[in-house]
Amino acid sequence: MRSRKEIKESYKEMKFQIGVYQIRNISNNKIFIGSSTNLAAIWNRQKFQLNYGSHPNSILQKEWNEYGQENFVFEVISEIKQDDDKPMNYQKEIKSLEAMFIEELKPFDDQGFNEKIKK
Repeated sequence: MRSRKEIKESYKEMKFQIGVYQIRNISNNKIFIGSSTNLAAIWNRQKFQLNYGSHPNSILQKEWNEYGQENFVFEVISEIKQDDDKPMNYQKEIKSLEAMFIEELKPFDDQGFNEKIKK
């Protein structure tokens, strides 16, 4: 049996899908854009929050309640390839990529669920 330390080290070496995603209401094509260092886990988290009425985005929550889970899809729109030779923190890189997609797709108001960032 492996020790707790070995299990922790093994977990640290695991590779997760990193990137930018959108949650899209297929009934009206409104989108929510986000990013994560673990795309599989973030979709589970988002669904959990939405299904229990605790999602921080009240507009997305309202439409989820109105249209139902079956009218929403999770789509990866950009993935960051990990470099095996030099481990790094991808958080800054994915936040920049997320900002680029938000700027390009403008998921605000009638187009989506993101909030405009005040400059």
